[in-house]
Amino acid sequence: MQRKLTITVSEEVYQGLYARIGAGRISKFLDSLARPHVVDVDLERAYQAMAADLSREAEALEWSENLAADANDEAR
Repeated sequence: MQRKLTITVSEEVYQGLYARIGAGRISKFLDSLARPHVVDVDLERAYQAMAADLSREAEALEWSENLAADANDEAR
């Protein structure tokens, strides 16, 4: 569910948002900035969901093994 919120910002901030983010994307941008500061995340549940993603886990394992091999090569 989305809620409408009216906020007041300086003219400079408004112009900067409009120029860099774009008129139709400001709300989403501000939501993404505020979210980590105001929405609690259940990290345990998030980690369980990531671990259940087998293709992601396989990719992560391959990446870490290649990283270890690269580090081994650099040590020589």
